[in-house]
Amino acid sequence: MLKHIVMWKLKDHAEGADRAANAVEMKRRLDECAHIVPGMHAFEVTIAQPGLEATYDVVLYSEFEDKVALDAYAQHPLHKALVPFIGAIRAERQCMDYVV
Repeated sequence: MLKHIVMWKLKDHAEGADRAANAVEMKRRLDECAHIVPGMHAFEVTIAQPGLEATYDVVLYSEFEDKVALDAYAQHPLHKALVPFIGAIRAERQCMDYVV
């Protein structure tokens, strides 16, 4: 099992919208990627919640059978279509993949 965790800090304003609106739109688009490839076992996207500690705006937690499944996700057309939007609205990105 391979876990893939990504966190994004968003720009205050980008693509004609503020940080909060872009976080909602980013989550919506990422949620469309759930279960798009075989071997994807978990896929959860969340936005920082008021009253709870958060140093990033959006986080993705996902689990894949193996690196082959993660690579299939990364190359899937729905995922690839997200890359320009996320690139335009993000200020920072952190990622960690690990095997359990």
